[in-house]
Amino acid sequence: MPELSDVVSGTMIMVDKPLEWTSFDVVNKIRYAIRKKFHLKKFKVGHAGTLDPMASGLLIVCTGKMTKLIDQYQAQEKEYVGTMYLGATTSTYDSESEIEQTFAIGHLDDSSLQQQTFRMTGEIMQKPPIFSAIKKDGVPLYKLARKGKEVEIPERRVVISSFELTEIDLPEVMFRVTCSKGTYIRSLVHDFGKALGSGAYLKALRRTAIGNYRVDDAWRLPDLIEEINSMPSP
Repeated sequence: MPELSDVVSGTMIMVDKPLEWTSFDVVNKIRYAIRKKFHLKKFKVGHAGTLDPMASGLLIVCTGKMTKLIDQYQAQEKEYVGTMYLGATTSTYDSESEIEQTFAIGHLDDSSLQQQTFRMTGEIMQKPPIFSAIKKDGVPLYKLARKGKEVEIPERRVVISSFELTEIDLPEVMFRVTCSKGTYIRSLVHDFGKALGSGAYLKALRRTAIGNYRVDDAWRLPDLIEEINSMPSP
């Protein structure tokens, strides 16, 4: 575990975000612990790249003056491992919502699945999911989606450096992806299933790396909070 340097003056902390926590929840937990420990009324803490509540894995958190470097961390390539479910779709593109449609998967085989990963590697155009934190006119898209409002979401160019299927056990397929900033793995999985005529949604996701930073070197959140609480008082 990396040594925790001066959190008040500013440091970068790698955290293994737990399932069902939002990235904002993690930031709030760390900020509260630092403020309470060092008797601070206000304190800057931010993260370098949102993870959905259903996703676990590496979250880079910056404190104090290091929050100025968030954009630099956020711009780095990301690596994910996950599981997709073929033969069905959901409105959120993941298992957070009910299945909307089901499809036959009898026409799929290992070869067709592998070929599709090749077609989706490199520069691709991707439309973010409507249930996302992207804002339109200052309002997050997921809030508009919950109100049933239709919103035109422009496609964006992203780079998929690698897309590897690590285990195929239909209807589930496990994969590893490395990609650029701004890539939505939920959209990648949705588009993968759409191209195969089978539908697909994201069942599980874990971020394993941001640039050269690995989740194996990250703090578990309870251990991090305990470490902050044990730091010398001012």
